Amino acid sequence: MTAPLVTILDDEPAIRTMLEDALQDAGFRTMSFGRAQAFTAALAQQTPDVCLVDLSLPDTDGLTLVHKLALEQGAIVIIISGRALVQDKVTGLELGADDYIIKPFDPAEVVARVRARLRTSKPTQTTGLVADFAGWTVRFDQYVLEDEAGQQIPFSHAEGEVLRLFLENPKRLISRAQMQDHLGGAASESFDRAMDVRISRLRTKLREDPKNPQLIKTIYGAGYIFLGDVVWQ
Repeated sequence: MTAPLVTILDDEPAIRTMLEDALQDAGFRTMSFGRAQAFTAALAQQTPDVCLVDLSLPDTDGLTLVHKLALEQGAIVIIISGRALVQDKVTGLELGADDYIIKPFDPAEVVARVRARLRTSKPTQTTGLVADFAGWTVRFDQYVLEDEAGQQIPFSHAEGEVLRLFLENPKRLISRAQMQDHLGGAASESFDRAMDVRISRLRTKLREDPKNPQLIKTIYGAGYIFLGDVVWQ
């Protein structure tokens, strides 16, 4: 079995070396880059399992790159940044990042976060990669929703984690605590806001009426319920 591939984009050579050493010692394959141009060129040839991305890059805006990766690449995206403000973290998560690690960090923490995200991204034994519900088909291997006319709508890995949680637990209340446990987040204002944004975007992609959604219902003070009938292929 091939070891998961982790790509590292950071303009500081010492950080790249530290992360490569820690990840390789933990059994991962790695590729590291100091510039976004070389990073994106490599990703056009090979899809990594996890992308570690710094926000302060010399040749591109890190947040724009994170958003593009989340929607187009299909990899888990973890931000590593010296920006410690809550708003920076919230913005990164809202744009599709799966996790946010603040510099300076212990490389062992990064390895643990990578492992945790890879665990939560794997399909369970009872479900697969394609499911049908309410006139929609979701293809988790391609990160797209497909309507009855065949039109495809992409979604990010982070949005896919939330959608899979709903589809694996239809017509059951899912609390905030359960979402935190399943998605590997820590209880915080930024996590709650990121979840609200992901759910709002899923509703938009599913063409839900924001004032009266029929598939993803908010139970105020308790959590969410997905009301569709789900058939896994």
